[in-house]
Amino acid sequence: MSGLIRTLAAAALLVATGPSLAAGGGDLDSAGTNVFDRASLQRGAALFVNYCMGCHSLQYQRYQRLAEDLDLSEAMVDEFLVKGNSELTDYMKSSMPYEESADWFGKAPPDLSLTARSRGPDWIYTFLRSYYLTDTGWNNTVLENPAMPHVLWDLQGTQRALTETVTDEDGNSRTRITSLELDSGGRLSPAEYDRTVRDITAFMEYVAEPAILKRERIGVWVLLFLAVFTFLAYLLYVEYWKDVKK
Repeated sequence: MSGLIRTLAAAALLVATGPSLAAGGGDLDSAGTNVFDRASLQRGAALFVNYCMGCHSLQYQRYQRLAEDLDLSEAMVDEFLVKGNSELTDYMKSSMPYEESADWFGKAPPDLSLTARSRGPDWIYTFLRSYYLTDTGWNNTVLENPAMPHVLWDLQGTQRALTETVTDEDGNSRTRITSLELDSGGRLSPAEYDRTVRDITAFMEYVAEPAILKRERIGVWVLLFLAVFTFLAYLLYVEYWKDVKK
């Protein structure tokens, strides 16, 4: 029995640390998201539709599910979130033609339905805050030379990279980025922009696993049931074996 418990504990630890390992290393900022904050998810949904869905789809998420999970009426979802000729029952797909976009950009914009599971919320949060402007265009400290430009630049403003030259043990010199500095402000303050990115990240975390809103709430009752059942099973065990052990 002790071996089984150790195995289950190891499996639980692996699941819990999976997103962090999948993030690919590096120093990531803590997103601090709360998928149970309905207001944050509502703001994140609106931001994603307005800033991200021009190129990226959420092919496993229906608009109608947003009304069910985010405490929104179907009329509100239809008015503020459904774009173009889409219907409330449609999946949240970008209007950009997938094959043509590959020709236009060299690579088709990926679907973002499962990004929060494959990369982790911290990766998304840090990535959207780590764009900086160079003489040749946008770059990012989390993902070097990204194909996606900084679509939130009007909110954040433009950042520039502060660098230093370091020399390794072999005497080779290289330049590395030490930090990012806001060069010109956007429409939001740094604190407001951080909250905006956190809302988008929370929404993407929810989209990656919509069942999380119910799963964790039900999980508490399941654990309580198991605790009570285990206690009753122990009492039954004592009653059945008390004569055998004499």
